[in-house]
Amino acid sequence: MTPNLVAEALPAVLLDDLVSSVTERTGSERIGQAFRRSFGNTIETTIQADDEGRPFVITGDIPAMWLRDSSAQLAPYLGLARDHAPMADLIAGVIGTQFRLITVDSYANAFNRAPTGSGHPGDLCDDPRIWEQKYEIDSFAFPLWLAHRFWRLTGRTDFAGDEFRAAARIIVDQLRLEQDHEARSAYRFVREVGIETETLSRGGLGAPVGFTGMTWSGFRPSDDACTYGYNVPGNLFAATALRHLAELATKIIGDQRLADDAEQLAGELADGVRRHGIVRHPDHGDVYAYEVDGLGNTLLMDDANMPSLLSLPWLGCVELTDPVYRATRALILSPENPFYYEGSAAAGIGSPHTPPRYVWPIALAVQGLTSAEPAEQRRLIDLLIDTDGGTGLMHEGFDVDDPTRFTRPWFSWANAMFCQLILEHTELA
Repeated sequence: MTPNLVAEALPAVLLDDLVSSVTERTGSERIGQAFRRSFGNTIETTIQADDEGRPFVITGDIPAMWLRDSSAQLAPYLGLARDHAPMADLIAGVIGTQFRLITVDSYANAFNRAPTGSGHPGDLCDDPRIWEQKYEIDSFAFPLWLAHRFWRLTGRTDFAGDEFRAAARIIVDQLRLEQDHEARSAYRFVREVGIETETLSRGGLGAPVGFTGMTWSGFRPSDDACTYGYNVPGNLFAATALRHLAELATKIIGDQRLADDAEQLAGELADGVRRHGIVRHPDHGDVYAYEVDGLGNTLLMDDANMPSLLSLPWLGCVELTDPVYRATRALILSPENPFYYEGSAAAGIGSPHTPPRYVWPIALAVQGLTSAEPAEQRRLIDLLIDTDGGTGLMHEGFDVDDPTRFTRPWFSWANAMFCQLILEHTELA
């Protein structure tokens, strides 16, 4: 990474032009300035160089790179990459970093910028490059999603070198192995901190599961342990990402076997969801469960983090008009979702990862991104600004009755999704 790559990726004149367009199209100076603060945040505060000078994206107030978060953090900048080569260079470099890290440890979700050994003391992982080894299938799906979108927007293929191909093969093989987690997986995760969601039961193997055709995940996108091992939005997103990989393998890498394997596995995951992940609700009809175990247990809820059930159309997993999605949306945006909260300042989806009655700006932004109504999108943009607690930036979560009570003073992923909503609302994405 050249010393000036970050500054070159988003020069002041480019940001000024984009803010002016946002202000003009919304008719709101307030929205324009809120966009400026959040859009500049990731570039200014989270882009670093690793110990070999390659781009590295920390999650924000935690000095580690999450494969999932870093993909979402860069999503609002993809539009600029179409015509601005330095931004394209930066994103291509980050994609390269993501796939290189997958080859370091394919079960890890977060990594250190250098082999410092930082992370959680007591975790049974002795690689100093790894911050955390919580296995989450979104750690594979999001980098594939980012790479595919980047290629489609820019035509760039230089990110898809030997490390990309090696990581892609690992992804397919590991997702397939974890279809039979009980019999075949050697992965275990134990963290002795006395918090149930921070560790896996049965000595780190996790709660029992039966074979469904879906692939197992130890943890959710929130980094909380799954209640049941088959996370339905994660499997639908993994199936979508595998189809993206099949296209990349065919058109860029020239590996038809990889393409065929990815396409076949995508079909198996999607079929597993159809057979086991859709359940009948007495009031809403057929809906997507959030998690199942293949043994008859089902969890009906949604979590604020992506991939969520709410986010499925925006991630390209289902159509916005899909009747099962529409029924699911009605359920999860209601008190029937145990993590849907309504208060005097806001209403929306929160997470067991944060205190009760805390709504997440990520979920509010996703609610807007999956709405076909411009007025609803504008309402949510205004709501997000109104609930920033006076900080000018987005948080992880905030109290639905008192937005000055929040977790994390600023959260890069939330800032990114806020900007993405504005860009799509104004047709500037």
